[in-house]
Amino acid sequence: MVPSDFKALIQRFYHLQSERVETYRLFEEGHEAYLRTGPHYDFDHYRQLVHEITQAFCGISKEVLEIKGRLHDEFDRPDLSEHIEKLQNKEKEKLELTAKLQLAKQQAQDQPEDQSCQEQIQEIKHKIIQNKEALSEIMQDFKYDSEECD
Repeated sequence: MVPSDFKALIQRFYHLQSERVETYRLFEEGHEAYLRTGPHYDFDHYRQLVHEITQAFCGISKEVLEIKGRLHDEFDRPDLSEHIEKLQNKEKEKLELTAKLQLAKQQAQDQPEDQSCQEQIQEIKHKIIQNKEALSEIMQDFKYDSEECD
């Protein structure tokens, strides 16, 4: 493969990560809108949002995994495919934490007198911050390693 193919693959990976960030933003906005429909929540609308978000994340992950395979097999860059493997694991963790946070926010809204709900929200938010820091570190390592052959 010519180096421009490698660069195009790297750029596609970065684009997919940007799509992931945008999908999280839409997911958060949709959940905030859902919470505003309480106490008689519009669950059908929210379920449709979750379905669409899930499809978007699955499509992104599928393509990221294809890139991971190509980096390893076609470009002999197991270092970069390892970064992507770590990234995928952290992204899965972030999605799980995001879902937990959304449930905790609804529980706090439904039970405003329960202080433990607020504590749980803060605990999950802290874990999300740690997760985002780890994701950022992985992306930095990926960027550094992918540019070293330029």
